[in-house]
Amino acid sequence: MSKAEILHELPTLGLQERREIFERIGELEDQDLLKGGEPTAAEKALLDRELEDYRKNPDPGSTWPEVEARLRKPTRS
Repeated sequence: MSKAEILHELPTLGLQERREIFERIGELEDQDLLKGGEPTAAEKALLDRELEDYRKNPDPGSTWPEVEARLRKPTRS
């Protein structure tokens, strides 16, 4: 199946099927990186910016329990 055929078929798939494909693509990307593949120039630039932000302010984030508590907190309507 060609790339064009795959792209053509994607809209015909259900949500669960697309999620499975998305997860599989992520797994393949991870494998490529672990085998010595390199991030793209855009990905490297993003990583460099994020690293610089972290170096300037290493404590701006929230812990996972704090994030989870906010997500589970009921919202007001």
